[in-house]
Amino acid sequence: MSEEVKSAATVDKKEKGVGLGTLLAWSLRPASTGIATMIMGYLTVFAVNTMKMPAALVGGLLLVSKLIDGVTDLFAGYIVDNTRTKWGKGRPYEWCVVGMWLTTLLLFCVPESAGTAVKSAWILLMYLFSNSVFYTFLNANGTVYMVRAFTSEKQYVSLSTYGGVVPMLLVAVFNIVFPSLMGSLATSQAGWIKLVAIFAVPMTVLGMLRFFVVKETRDIDAKSDHQKVELRDILEVLKKNPYIYILSLASLVMNIITNMGVNVFYFTDIVGNVGLMGVLAATQFIILPLMFIFPQILKKISVMKLIRIGVLCAIAGFIINFFAGSNLVLLIIGNLLTGGGAVPISMLAALVIIECADYNEYIGIRRLEGTLGAVDGFAKKVGAGLGAGLLGILIGLAGYDGNLAVQPASAITMVKLLYSLIPGAIYLVVYLVCRFYKLDKMMPEIKKANEESRAAAEAARTE
Repeated sequence: MSEEVKSAATVDKKEKGVGLGTLLAWSLRPASTGIATMIMGYLTVFAVNTMKMPAALVGGLLLVSKLIDGVTDLFAGYIVDNTRTKWGKGRPYEWCVVGMWLTTLLLFCVPESAGTAVKSAWILLMYLFSNSVFYTFLNANGTVYMVRAFTSEKQYVSLSTYGGVVPMLLVAVFNIVFPSLMGSLATSQAGWIKLVAIFAVPMTVLGMLRFFVVKETRDIDAKSDHQKVELRDILEVLKKNPYIYILSLASLVMNIITNMGVNVFYFTDIVGNVGLMGVLAATQFIILPLMFIFPQILKKISVMKLIRIGVLCAIAGFIINFFAGSNLVLLIIGNLLTGGGAVPISMLAALVIIECADYNEYIGIRRLEGTLGAVDGFAKKVGAGLGAGLLGILIGLAGYDGNLAVQPASAITMVKLLYSLIPGAIYLVVYLVCRFYKLDKMMPEIKKANEESRAAAEAARTE
């Protein structure tokens, strides 16, 4: 850690806000990674309809990649928790934004004339680099970076709520623009490459702004921060902290659903007009004001309770989707409920990770925000892979064939269920599991005990 980094005990305890420029720079990176993730959701459509690969094969490739992700995620958490550079602990890994976008673009550069085996190997390799390497470190470093660059709970809440407006806004714009451009550009592989590049170049630049604007300025626990993290420390956290798994389950399910990419198939084969996806995406702007009221809501209820409320809203939305058919009004209502319901999980996960790290410190083990972030990141990426993989496998088993002008009834039914009741049922399980999260009730005691322990340790060092 550089000399500019100072002990948490010396930080001015006055709770300051986050400046607008800092807030914007911080929020552009999750906007960048969010759009990259959305583009990944179109990979199955590209591979099946443009590359003419079997849907089940593509789904299988994405699932296989997640077996490797399990190793790389925890390994990334271990590396981040052990990092000590002049730039800080989590900040250096922001450069992975460049690698993530480069390999995402290369995903769509599959050798078109090659055989199925070569195409499969190319997709698997690029997908692994993008997700298992670069995106993995971007998940593992987020909370580590935040708690060392900012100093108060008020700032953490601002970054997770107000800071979520920009990612939501840019992803909503992406969801309007991308489907519209698909009609004119995504008619060939060259068109797909151009389409992805239109977003890859500016999002790489914007995604890197955080690194240049926001510096790490402190240690949380100076003694612990400068001790090498051993494998037994990670295993201890994974064994003794059950609460991180509750958050991870919620993240897993949300990413299965949001990355399934079933929307394209639903609007193509059931609604009959893929361009209307842009209309549906435009309604997401209605959700944006939620981010401005979350800080006030969080003064009255806990983060996890807000997540549970969101899950119930999403379940209601998926039930509406089942009855919507091609009715655009019902589809919009369902979309608002499912989209709005997912916001607390996606935007407030960092606050839950901080609670889990505080709990670790409270029970006398290492905080390891990097490891906790890696566990949640693993869940997100497995969810994304499962979503894309299951989509291809399930519609393939149901008889979907990209070479057919009209799909069989079994395939249409599967698309409808994947757009409604199946995700709704999975979200119900998440709601029930989230009821077992107890940290929110324990946090006043935990924070008080941790502050007293840090003050005592600092006093002992200065004697």
